[in-house]
Amino acid sequence: MSIAATAWLAAQTTSGAIRQEQGQVLADDARIYDKLLDLAATRPSWRGADRTVRDLAAETGRRIALTTQDRKVIADSAGRAPKSGARLPARASAVVDPLAVDSTLAAASSRTARSGSGGSGGSGAGDYAREGGLGTGTGSDAVDRIDPRAVGPFRLTASERKELRQIADKSVGCLRERGVDAKVAVGPNGRPYVTSPDDSEVTVTEYGCDPGLVSGYTPTERKALDKINTLAEACLRRKGGDKPVKLGLSISRDGTPRLYQSLVTPTPMPARDEGAGGATPQEPPAPTTTPEEAVAGGAAEDPAAEDRAALDAAAKKEAAEREAAARGGAAKVPEGDPRLLDEGARRAEAVRRQEQAEAAQALAANCVDSARREQLGPYVSSPALLFITSPDGSRPSESGFRLSGANTTRLVGLAAAVLAVTVAATALAATRLTRPLRALTMATQRMKTGEATEPVPARSAGEISQLAAAFNDMAAHRKALEEQRKAMVSDVAHELRTPLSNIRGWLEAAEDGVVATDPELVTSLLEEALLLQHIVNDLQDLAAADAGTLRLHREPVCAVDLAEQVVAAHQARADAAGVRLTAAAEGDPWLTADPLRLRQAIGNLVSNAIRHTPQGGSVTVLCRPVDGSSVVIEVTDTGTGISAEDLPHVFDRFWRADKSRTRATGGSGLGLAIVRNLTQAHGGTVQATSTLGKGTSFTVTLPVT
Repeated sequence: MSIAATAWLAAQTTSGAIRQEQGQVLADDARIYDKLLDLAATRPSWRGADRTVRDLAAETGRRIALTTQDRKVIADSAGRAPKSGARLPARASAVVDPLAVDSTLAAASSRTARSGSGGSGGSGAGDYAREGGLGTGTGSDAVDRIDPRAVGPFRLTASERKELRQIADKSVGCLRERGVDAKVAVGPNGRPYVTSPDDSEVTVTEYGCDPGLVSGYTPTERKALDKINTLAEACLRRKGGDKPVKLGLSISRDGTPRLYQSLVTPTPMPARDEGAGGATPQEPPAPTTTPEEAVAGGAAEDPAAEDRAALDAAAKKEAAEREAAARGGAAKVPEGDPRLLDEGARRAEAVRRQEQAEAAQALAANCVDSARREQLGPYVSSPALLFITSPDGSRPSESGFRLSGANTTRLVGLAAAVLAVTVAATALAATRLTRPLRALTMATQRMKTGEATEPVPARSAGEISQLAAAFNDMAAHRKALEEQRKAMVSDVAHELRTPLSNIRGWLEAAEDGVVATDPELVTSLLEEALLLQHIVNDLQDLAAADAGTLRLHREPVCAVDLAEQVVAAHQARADAAGVRLTAAAEGDPWLTADPLRLRQAIGNLVSNAIRHTPQGGSVTVLCRPVDGSSVVIEVTDTGTGISAEDLPHVFDRFWRADKSRTRATGGSGLGLAIVRNLTQAHGGTVQATSTLGKGTSFTVTLPVT
């Protein structure tokens, strides 16, 4: 088990270390790529790249080199003349081209920027993409691969940035006056926009604060837009496009202009109005199409939509005619009918128009891509090969992998610690497991020899603890049974000794001639013999009930009749004691029971109540049904009552409140025990409630069937 645990933890630690270092390598590669891509997108040449490459190499501990497409070194952290052993690998790690971004490295850079591990020195490409860089909605993947920081001629002049910043500050001030936390951020082309501290959307117009900075074109943007439209139209003419394409600018939520295809030319930002104290951007008209709906050369109108609708109607009509013909109605349209030929031709024409529209859209997207690249080309650096290797240049970034010294030490230390902890835990667990087992074994041996058994401590959890608790319960139960057995033997001997002593004494006196053997002596001896027989019969009934051999002869019984019979049998005794004995009933309770055994149980309760009720008191036997499912028989007296500490023991065998056990205060102590056993044999229950000095009530609840 310890070996398996060590192997599992070692595997997990190794995997975690590998993932950690691989993740760090990927994050470093993405950060290097993004930093160099930022440099290429914002400068027309690679001048100044040496310092950036050296700084990145110092931060990451890697060798970084930039070369032209023909492998002429632009910048190399190893120096212009590296050693022969530090030659660059045959395959480049990436191509740094702001007009063709590597989507994998860009995505990794975006994740690094979001997690805060992108280092210093500017935002990553992911940040610029989130801010909404200059792009198009033509659906071209190539256009989407243009780095958003490559804004070229769309970069605002200093005066335009200053003017728009003043408008943005006014909007932020207005929002803060209305309790909205806002700030000013700047997009890639220098245009400011309003956002919240957590970069979430802030809808300025909802608070009555006019966001003038996001609603119009500056002269710089207008000029650049005219240029790209000219380039795109020229491309379409060269490639035979029959529909012109117009590009407009829409101002996004973050204040950044984005290209879209439109037939409408938006209104440019007007020139400065000296009398008004500054320029006020104007809201351009909404585009006639969204970027996703736009098609080459016009709005999102389907030229074949009308034809398809007509064909659908014709098809429905034909289906209706055929169905009517099948029912004996209109005649079928025969094959070769001119209507079918017209429908086929119109369908083919609709397909042709759709294909032409898709081809025109693809051509427009291609020309927009070419125009964007042609326009941005003079403003960005030329593509360069990026090499990221180990410091000596012997291992490329993407090949091979080995654990660092720190991770190796960590793995070895963890394995040793796991082994030590496993051995200690195993020894401790074995000790904790065997200790209660040894205690159980010793307790079992003591129990076998009859010695007193102390409870076994159950300190552990689980099955051992449950076993110890079960053994303690068994030992306690056995001890209680043993004590009960001894008490019962003593009680039986005491109960039998008294009548036997009386019989023996009277017989010895008669034998010695002390007393005469007259009828009174015989009657006294008979009473003692009957008492012995009563005790023996009670013990026999209890033994049969305990063994489950007590036989019941069930039959329908009226509880009221049974109560009246018991009252009649004990009436003479009650009259002699001066106790009023009555039977009462509520309703007509019937049940299925053994009448003989039930009379015996109720008779024991009545006899016990009469014995403990003083002269002038009363004993009542009440029968009543309960919910039609059970019958309750209550024996209530106004006697001396039972104390609260004695009440739980009234159904114990040979138990009597009077510890002297004289005949004047009670019987053998078996009557209530017999009542409980007989009631349980019938599937019922018996309960006792009492108030000392006021009386006692015994309640027998029996099921109807």
